[in-house]
Amino acid sequence: MRKLMVTTFMSLDGVMQAPGGADEDRDGGFEHGGWAVPFMDRQAIGLMEELTGRAGALLLGRRTYEIFAATWPLAEPGDPIGDRMNGLPKYVASRTLDAVSWQNSTLLTGDVAEAVAGLKEGEGGEIQVHGSGGLIQMLIAQGLVDEFHLLVFPVLIGSGKRLFGAGTVPAGLALGGVTTTDTGLVISTYSRDGKLEYGAMGPETGNW
Repeated sequence: MRKLMVTTFMSLDGVMQAPGGADEDRDGGFEHGGWAVPFMDRQAIGLMEELTGRAGALLLGRRTYEIFAATWPLAEPGDPIGDRMNGLPKYVASRTLDAVSWQNSTLLTGDVAEAVAGLKEGEGGEIQVHGSGGLIQMLIAQGLVDEFHLLVFPVLIGSGKRLFGAGTVPAGLALGGVTTTDTGLVISTYSRDGKLEYGAMGPETGNW
């Protein structure tokens, strides 16, 4: 069984929209594109190189696919992330695209949840999802995400698309590790860990 990991850049208040550039995603009149860029120092980039280096495949939504397909082929040969992004098998979930031209890309057809479940049953390293906010919501709802790799930036944005929005399925998570960078970026890894559990807190319960 292949692990499916969601990797997301997000603000402290949960916004994941357009971290990499002003025109990346202006849906809803979003005006804060590029908010992650000032924090991406050599340390943060190195951590992303390690992460993409262990990927066996990418799973992308239509918008993220189009952004990546327009930029990563321009990377200089020898760029660790560029070489990985260009060389990896890429699976694209879209209801509007008829074809995909970025090298090693395959357009998923039919029921996307079933197609992704089939990919997880196959051979190879972990399947990584980058960006792809709409696709991630479906993957969460269908219980297909095994691990979250969250890069939380020390900013508040106040509006925009959020990773855990309305309709998020309750679930328990286990913290796998935390790394911080000199720019204040907090990188946490969580794996699925059963159902959400409940209790009570207060002096009368002894849990205080």
